[in-house]
Amino acid sequence: MDEPDEIQKLIDEISFRKANSKDYKSMKVEEISKELRDVMEFERESFKKIEEFEKTQNNPDLIQYAKMICRNTTQREIAQIQEVYLKKIDEKYLKSE
Repeated sequence: MDEPDEIQKLIDEISFRKANSKDYKSMKVEEISKELRDVMEFERESFKKIEEFEKTQNNPDLIQYAKMICRNTTQREIAQIQEVYLKKIDEKYLKSE
């Protein structure tokens, strides 16, 4: 197994998520909640893979790049989801009083 190719596949997968973002504003609160959990799980699994690459890999620059792009992409997506999620909760539950 060629490790740099595996790291590159992970980087491509992370980049594809970024390019394939969803319209969270049109979703229901429950759907947004699921999306948030999915992104957090994706981030956790990606970092787990990157940790494995660190143990078996001798390409620290590519590993650092994978960490950086994973952290930046998933945190940006999480922040975007959280913003919409909090607005929806506010509209649905707090302003209804």
